[in-house]
Amino acid sequence: MSKKRKSQAEVIIKMFNRTGKHKAEQEEPTNKGAIVLSIDSSTRGLEFLIELVKKIRPDRPGDFKQAGLKFSALLYSLHQDRSLLFSLRRSLLTQFLNTDIINALTESGITSSRGFVQELSGKMQHKILPALQKKNDFLFVINRVFYKKTDYRWVEGIDQDLWKNFFEILGIQINLTETQLIRQLQKSLQILSYRLANLGFEKEIIHRFEQDPSANYPFLEQNRLVNLYNERSQSDAFGDEKRLLINNIGEALHNCRQSLQLMKENRAMEGTSLAQTFLMVRMEQHIERMFIILDVLDEDQQFNTERFILYFNKVIRNENRKNSIGEFLSNNLGLLAYQIAEHKGKKGESYISTTQKEFVRLFRSSMRGGFIVSFIAIFKNLLGKLPFAPFWQGFLYGTNYSFGFVLMDQVGATLATKQPAYTASAVASSLDAKKMMGRPDLNNLSITVARVVRSQSASFAGNLIVVFPLTYGLAWLWHMITGDKIAEGEAAMQLLESQHPWHSLALLYACFTGFFLFLSGIIAGYVENHVIYGRIPERLTTHPVLSYTMSKKRLNRLVNFVRRGAGGLAGSISLGFFLGIAGPLGKVMGLPFDIRHITISAGNAAIGYYGLDHNVPLLYSLIIFGGVILIGFLNFLVSFALAFYVAVRSRGIQLRDYPELIGLVWRYFRKYPMDFILPPKNPRMPGTLN
Repeated sequence: MSKKRKSQAEVIIKMFNRTGKHKAEQEEPTNKGAIVLSIDSSTRGLEFLIELVKKIRPDRPGDFKQAGLKFSALLYSLHQDRSLLFSLRRSLLTQFLNTDIINALTESGITSSRGFVQELSGKMQHKILPALQKKNDFLFVINRVFYKKTDYRWVEGIDQDLWKNFFEILGIQINLTETQLIRQLQKSLQILSYRLANLGFEKEIIHRFEQDPSANYPFLEQNRLVNLYNERSQSDAFGDEKRLLINNIGEALHNCRQSLQLMKENRAMEGTSLAQTFLMVRMEQHIERMFIILDVLDEDQQFNTERFILYFNKVIRNENRKNSIGEFLSNNLGLLAYQIAEHKGKKGESYISTTQKEFVRLFRSSMRGGFIVSFIAIFKNLLGKLPFAPFWQGFLYGTNYSFGFVLMDQVGATLATKQPAYTASAVASSLDAKKMMGRPDLNNLSITVARVVRSQSASFAGNLIVVFPLTYGLAWLWHMITGDKIAEGEAAMQLLESQHPWHSLALLYACFTGFFLFLSGIIAGYVENHVIYGRIPERLTTHPVLSYTMSKKRLNRLVNFVRRGAGGLAGSISLGFFLGIAGPLGKVMGLPFDIRHITISAGNAAIGYYGLDHNVPLLYSLIIFGGVILIGFLNFLVSFALAFYVAVRSRGIQLRDYPELIGLVWRYFRKYPMDFILPPKNPRMPGTLN
């Protein structure tokens, strides 16, 4: 330890020693000098805990180093000063015995049974007017001791080994023998058990076990065993049977957890819903909380301190963040986001080239996409000449875009900017901790990043190599047929100026477009998930009207289209209307709100260039070309970043835990720079970087 840190530690230790002595002067000393707190004095015990936590709390919530230093000093003081340790133990026991801990065990950190929308509404209301809390509720103690809304940050930031040492010093691993406390634990266990049994037979859950009806049996069995345990615990001759019953309850809870895991593994085939996700989150919370209670009740002299620390952290976080809308949405939308991202990831794999053959195929499909975009750009500019109100103009723009994007899906053409929303999920799945059952595969991620970069570059090149010359040619053809240019003079100059990187807000609008690209990908994934979860193809097959009015061949064609293309269709239509309505909406509202899409911008630039009869300075032309490239880069960056964030978070991965990731990608780039441009003859394997 450095001299500076050592001196800091000595100061903090002295501070804790002064705290212990100060308390000792206030309380009646025993023969051994220990601090005595009355078992009925919950107020004095609470004040002691508040003051003690104040000494630990760092100056800044995120200063984990200072928090750890102060906490280490507290541990040292507890080892040296038995008076301080005795006071802390007595203070905690006083709060346990004089307050009701049932709410802390059955409510805190467990989402309400009111349903997703009702729970969200309740949190919004409590943000304005917090719920009333009784003083005899143990959660009232938690809120008084950890009263700052950021306390959970430094509590979670302290090393787990220090917390483990702290609770072991307190003797929390020793069995609790207070009858009142045991009864509260038993009642909490019974409440959680009944709730878990009810949740196990909810429609959203039980319908998923139709192929294996025994999978929902553990939810009923654990409740039977808990009721039997509580009934037999009233008997004096309960000793030997107690451990057997608790072991059986634990085994039933493990079976409940396996049933939930089975549902998760079947998501790809069966999909998921918001209601089902909400129920599964609640069930997992109930199971984990029941394990904590069983740990205390089993009297086997072995306490799972790690599990208790997780619960302790969770209670403090929940009380600090119980009305947080973001926290609630993050916890409950995780599985749904994972499923949406999973469906997007499957399609994203088709946008990532591994072999040279796939690279060439992707380039050719991008050229087909550029061909269609050229016509979209021409029609969009022609529609702009019609005297429509802004709403109808936006509607026509959106219809034009949507028709073109849907046509691309049907003919297998690729639009470069639609890739990031899909490839990001595929990239995230390459390091999926849930699939790897451990640490994410960072080497595999580096290889996937190289594949995405070259695939995206091929798509951009394929689009642009066709869009500019073909749109220019179509503008010339229109001029030859009609005698009028699509745009000329000031209008043509405006088409060029709107792509200028600093004379216009083109780069900001490109970011807006990136968000719309991401959002359309989310919609596509959600619809595809809903088709699977709602069993739409099967329901169409047995539809009482369609099955009698359509031939079997036509009905099967419809069913296959819904199964394979509903998500893509929804994503293309939504993207088209997002892009079409943005500009007119910005004009109506008087806001700087519009879109800039690389391929459409390239088409507009070609129309403007033709309209000015090539009278454009070379430097200005290069700046416009650079602006189009920057627009494409921001389209990609924003869309990919948002989609990757959602995909990674939904998989429970925190990238900040892997600072070596960027270094791995950089080393791969230095070793194989051409992999980011062209695919190698033999695909790289994850062991390449070792």
